Amino acid sequence: MDPVIVVGAGPVGLSLSLALTRLGVPCVVLDESTGQEDTRPARTAVLRQDTAAFVGRLGCADTLESAGTRWTAWRTMRRRRLVERVAFAPQSPDGAAAPAAEPPVHLPQHALTRALRAALAREKLAEVVTDSRLAALEQDEHGVSAQTRGPNGTWWRGSYLIGCDGPRSTVRKLLDVRFPGRTAVERHAVAALRCELPWPGEALLHRSPPRHGGGPGNEVSARPLADGVWRLDWLLPPGRELVTPDALVARIRDSLAGWTTESPADAAGESGPDGGGAPVRGRGHTRLVPPYDLLDTGVHTVHHRLARRWRQGRAFLAGDAAHLLGALGTQGLDEGLRDAENLAWKLGLAWHHGASEVLLDSYQAERRGAVAARLRAADQALPLLRDGRSARWRTVLPGTVRGRSTLLTDGHLGRGPLGAPPVYARTPLAPPVTGGPVVETLPGAAVTDVPVTASDGSVVRLHDRLGRGLLAVLVAPGTGVWDRRHWQSAGLMPRLSDAVEALPMAAEILVTEAYPGAAAHTVLLVRPDGHLVTTLSGVRPAEMAACANAVRGRAQGGEYDDGEYGGDEYRSGRGKEHGNEYGQEALAGQGRRAEGSGEAGGSDGVRSEAVGSGEAGRGEGRSMKSGQRVEPGQRERGSQEDGRKEDLLGDAGPGERGSDEAGIKEDEPSAVDPVRTSMFHSEDD
Repeated sequence: MDPVIVVGAGPVGLSLSLALTRLGVPCVVLDESTGQEDTRPARTAVLRQDTAAFVGRLGCADTLESAGTRWTAWRTMRRRRLVERVAFAPQSPDGAAAPAAEPPVHLPQHALTRALRAALAREKLAEVVTDSRLAALEQDEHGVSAQTRGPNGTWWRGSYLIGCDGPRSTVRKLLDVRFPGRTAVERHAVAALRCELPWPGEALLHRSPPRHGGGPGNEVSARPLADGVWRLDWLLPPGRELVTPDALVARIRDSLAGWTTESPADAAGESGPDGGGAPVRGRGHTRLVPPYDLLDTGVHTVHHRLARRWRQGRAFLAGDAAHLLGALGTQGLDEGLRDAENLAWKLGLAWHHGASEVLLDSYQAERRGAVAARLRAADQALPLLRDGRSARWRTVLPGTVRGRSTLLTDGHLGRGPLGAPPVYARTPLAPPVTGGPVVETLPGAAVTDVPVTASDGSVVRLHDRLGRGLLAVLVAPGTGVWDRRHWQSAGLMPRLSDAVEALPMAAEILVTEAYPGAAAHTVLLVRPDGHLVTTLSGVRPAEMAACANAVRGRAQGGEYDDGEYGGDEYRSGRGKEHGNEYGQEALAGQGRRAEGSGEAGGSDGVRSEAVGSGEAGRGEGRSMKSGQRVEPGQRERGSQEDGRKEDLLGDAGPGERGSDEAGIKEDEPSAVDPVRTSMFHSEDD
């Protein structure tokens, strides 16, 4: 069978390719760049527990520990007052807040990308082709053909194709998929610098800092990196005014001075080189700017957009090609890595055993629904948090200061509607089995990372065994004190082994002493991406087989229409009250399937034949070989039946298409012009 083609070699594309090769699926990665990642200290990634575990399983655990840092606490301040402190380290003697479960990992994105590239280079099933720009895309019922330009320009043949090529995705354009939403939701000036701050290892969100005037629109965050480096972000006022080098340096010095202790009065006569020792006066006090080394700067512009379709035939979208988000602390890279993990195991099943339409459609249903909910939550909270009118906020949540800071903290730390891992409660892969034992994890939610014993007797974490197939986790208190040879042949284990061996997909048995909220002899069925399928009381072979068939997308006979997955509020378009252009518009026409092939405009004037997600084109006579490039002269074009072009616009008016990607232009200048310039997008954050 032909390999899977992945377009784009950013963190999402590389992670997806690695996950596929670990499942025995060959991949060809088409990389438009030269393969050399620029070193940008100000471009960083914040990975939550589930996405950090996913990256670690791909062979990058050492990089997370060496290049990344785990925050010891998160501070939220307003003016000069500490509002909240969330401790990740053990509780300190001074009575700090109770420790949270797991801190996020903060690391430079170039370090993550290089580690993923190195891991992929060791995979025999993967091929990375640099200097290859996608120009055309065709589909038929057997696979996908992709034409590239550049030094390695040729035609490639694959079984599936995934566009992980960023916010200006060529794959999305060739598929003629709309990308509605909002442009420049927020802008942040960004700086990476090496210095010492009063709270080593702790991240800070400072709202209305007094040295910036104390207004409601002022906000600065400081997040530690390894080797004494910090990333600082300042929320900028709306507009496109340039952030000059002098203005950015002034922000850096003002913030650092406001966070240091008061200095003696005679320090006013001291001076030093730029960035160290220069006094800053204000409110009757003199504060010193601590010495710092400015490493990198930029402007991070946040767009909120959501692609109308994430699957069209054998082509998929993932990462920034499918969604852009990042306001209020939400991280686009986190969601992109969840896209990769969700899609990898499904394509693995499809490549080895064939796939039902339900299984392939479930990627869009689950992931698009989860990102849509995240975007709705951010769009509804933005006016309340940014307009400064406390009376309006009190009508939504009492306790103005506490409510605002908690919501922002949730977004940065991966909690609540702005940041918590998704729950696929309405997935089309839901099993027919209901009414099992109640545990603290809801069906469709990510399972807790508890210690488990594998069949070889090794004790590992549950998340370490994900990605390989279905997991059957037996809760058996007391097994830890017995030799494995005894409990493997006693109690429920023989029956459970027989039931798992008879399942229609690969599965593994794990045993745990305890799981939150679970009684003894509870069996938890866990998907390869770590989401709970269901719970069973004891061993029930027929129900376990039904659940496995549901996970494979074989339980239901009909196709799944994801037009309902976005939720009632999303379907009704009420999100547009908050400027949510991907509300009703994004769901209009969903669930329709293409009835034939049509032509979609490609980049550089190239036209390609895009096939909808239903009936595939019937091209014949293609001379492409599996996993090999085919020169254009060797390629024979077969005839295709005439078909009508799929109406991807849904109910949108004819004049709406021109604004789909406003603000995401190839030649858009950066709004910063200091040390180095860049335009950041959510996947780069």
